[in-house]
Amino acid sequence: MIFSPNIEFVNPEFFLLLLLLPAVGWHYLRKRRQHYATLRMPSLASVQGMQSWRGRLRGLLPVFRALAFASLVIAMARPQEVLKEEEVNAEGVDIMLAIDLSSSMLAQDFEPNRLEVSKAVASDFVDKRPYDRIGLAIFAGEAFTKCPLTVDHRILKGFLGELECGELQDGTAIGMGLATAVRHLESSEAKSKIAILLTDGVNNAGYIQPEMAAQIAQKLGIKVYTIGVGSTGDALTPISRRSDGRYIFGRARVEIDEALLRDIAEMTQGAYFRATSAESLQQIYAQIDQLEKSEIEVTVIKRYNEAFHPFVFWGLVILLMEALLRYTVLRTIP
Repeated sequence: MIFSPNIEFVNPEFFLLLLLLPAVGWHYLRKRRQHYATLRMPSLASVQGMQSWRGRLRGLLPVFRALAFASLVIAMARPQEVLKEEEVNAEGVDIMLAIDLSSSMLAQDFEPNRLEVSKAVASDFVDKRPYDRIGLAIFAGEAFTKCPLTVDHRILKGFLGELECGELQDGTAIGMGLATAVRHLESSEAKSKIAILLTDGVNNAGYIQPEMAAQIAQKLGIKVYTIGVGSTGDALTPISRRSDGRYIFGRARVEIDEALLRDIAEMTQGAYFRATSAESLQQIYAQIDQLEKSEIEVTVIKRYNEAFHPFVFWGLVILLMEALLRYTVLRTIP
């Protein structure tokens, strides 16, 4: 308990008294040598092993007294156990993640691929937002909600970890993905509502145009941050699929409709980012984390429990034991 981080000492200056122990020990040894005469013998062979148990135990009496003294000094320093309670009043942000699951997210210009890196970075972002409700929408050629807005981030991260390309019909329905995220934020009562749309392609599917979804977000006061994921030039990308479901990879040009993503962000007062590596994607999420801060008020309440009683008790017990042993079983004749 003494070394617990929850223990504080009201009068730590009393610990200076412990410096007396070495001086007292030195004085005791000096006095003991003067009190008992030294008997010179030509050989100790005849008296080896003759010390009784009383003699051995008597040598511990000064140790008992030192332990009692140390225990009482700690008691005088007045240890207290500090119990802390936190009252958190958080004005969180409601966030919907919309992540592209088209087959091109398996492109290997990120290690091991764009999707795995996007999942890992999004999971880290969730960890940094403990007071926010966060949900997950996914899209490819169609879109649906994987996880509604929730503060149970453990469940959300579980859904993130399970994402795989091939769950949905292939394609890139950016408008559908954004509309799905916006629909879940529509009924939110949070003061700040944002959607983070991550894609690596060009809108080529879905019955809702991205511009229309952006206009709906604008009317509802939902800020949209768009992220284009992919390196520049060519990348090793799935170009077809075998009958057993495995992808065939080949070199293909990276095509991201940056103009569209930029327009969506500007229309909703958000921002567009281009991630060409895992490191830049991490920086993008960190920047969004800084831009969208939750209002958190934390009140810390401290309660103190006195913890000196055990030290007083054991100090007196050890002193009593030392006195009983000294003047009864271990008594010596001067």
